[in-house]
Amino acid sequence: MANVFSLKQSRMIEDPPLARFLFSDTRFAIVWTVIRVLIGLAWLQPALGKLSNPAWVETGEALKGFWMNAVQIPAQGKPPIAFDWYRSFIQGLLDVQAYTWFSKLIVAGELLVGIALIIGAFVGIAAFFGALMNWNFIMAGAASTNGLLLVGAILLILAWKTAGYIGADFFLLRWLGTPWGRNKPMTEEVSYGKPVESLGYGD
Repeated sequence: MANVFSLKQSRMIEDPPLARFLFSDTRFAIVWTVIRVLIGLAWLQPALGKLSNPAWVETGEALKGFWMNAVQIPAQGKPPIAFDWYRSFIQGLLDVQAYTWFSKLIVAGELLVGIALIIGAFVGIAAFFGALMNWNFIMAGAASTNGLLLVGAILLILAWKTAGYIGADFFLLRWLGTPWGRNKPMTEEVSYGKPVESLGYGD
């Protein structure tokens, strides 16, 4: 019985064929390209609008107003923020006037995420930070398109190996590799009936 539950034994559980096709097969890369470019544009367009708005890139008054509305607790109805701990977090940022620099961080984040997704550079990392911003916007009571963008970002994170295949990642992942695959030699494996290169950044 002890051998059955031994922690020294390990077993690789393979993904189902559909998951491998969706998230690892380069033939599906064109679909992820369309999705990532659309999500990238959804980040880039508002970022460009904020760049020309002093309330975002100079004073931070736009973010201050958003945060002040978010922390309000109306006499009737539900408050914008559902969780007290997150309301306290935003209130703390307001108290120290963090909006003066945090607004610039948001603009830079939206801009970088948008550009990275459009050109297909480090898609998994860009999608993660995009999802993080979407999550924070939702927590602050701004639903809008954030829910849909969050789902799209999560899918791009899952498909990081092929989402940027038609883009800059085609070169970047081969030049830089990943921390867990840099010492692996380049080999060829057969996947879905055709050879694909195994470059140490994911099989």
